[in-house]
Amino acid sequence: MIRIGLTSFKEHDKLTGKPNNTLYEYAGFLPFVELDTAYYGIPKRTSVEKWVEEVPPSFRFVVKVYQGISGQGKWQDYYSSEAEMFRHFLEAMTPMIQSKKLYCFLLQFPATFKCTKENVAYLERVRAYFGDLPLAVELRDFSWYSEKLLMGMRTFMQKHKFSLAIIDEPQLLNATVPFDPFVTNAEFALFRFHGRNTSGWQSNDSGWRKKRTLYRYNHQELSEIADAINQVQKETKEIGIIFNNNSGGDAAGNALELKEILGITYDDLNPAQIDLF
Repeated sequence: MIRIGLTSFKEHDKLTGKPNNTLYEYAGFLPFVELDTAYYGIPKRTSVEKWVEEVPPSFRFVVKVYQGISGQGKWQDYYSSEAEMFRHFLEAMTPMIQSKKLYCFLLQFPATFKCTKENVAYLERVRAYFGDLPLAVELRDFSWYSEKLLMGMRTFMQKHKFSLAIIDEPQLLNATVPFDPFVTNAEFALFRFHGRNTSGWQSNDSGWRKKRTLYRYNHQELSEIADAINQVQKETKEIGIIFNNNSGGDAAGNALELKEILGITYDDLNPAQIDLF
């Protein structure tokens, strides 16, 4: 099955015509979403229960893991040990896991996370903490994809059942990761589309976050992406697709256009809410 979705469920007026959507409303249009809430702080278990209850049975979540786990925050300020941090995260996410609505946890590592023995050892520990749970890894440093290390990196991901996220982003020589539709997990694959705004990607001013994903894919680009998705579908059971190019509100439109190109329909969605007053 191919599920198409967006980063966050709130800011997609092209879906509902509203500037701020609820998860229930979002799930009336798409069966898949990436939640970044847990990245900024491990949520309460009751919040996770509410997410699960608001979506239909076939809906699936990608949950970006807590920033302390992906090396982008100092967990030492909040936890006495690495093990305690992982335990707290997994306890909070138990309702999601038990509901079977978890597509995967996403470990999005920063560009400072380079291909070193120490970082490879950390990935091994991460797998041990998460057990058999589905894990996707997004690498942001080119060293993992260098000609010398690429094959070994792919083999490592396969051995430890990580799904190496297939990333589309601006191509800057030895600075960004390539679009690499190589399947490392026969159970599931995850595509993430950040857009191709080369100048915005390199911005370092106060508005850099908005500029990085300010991009709209054209029809030809989406058709080429669809070809890659169809190839990957031959090698894995499930495919999840997340559009993150939403600085200009383009993610929803691109998601719906790709859905049309792929000829996909979704039947098990939330019914539209009726406002009586």
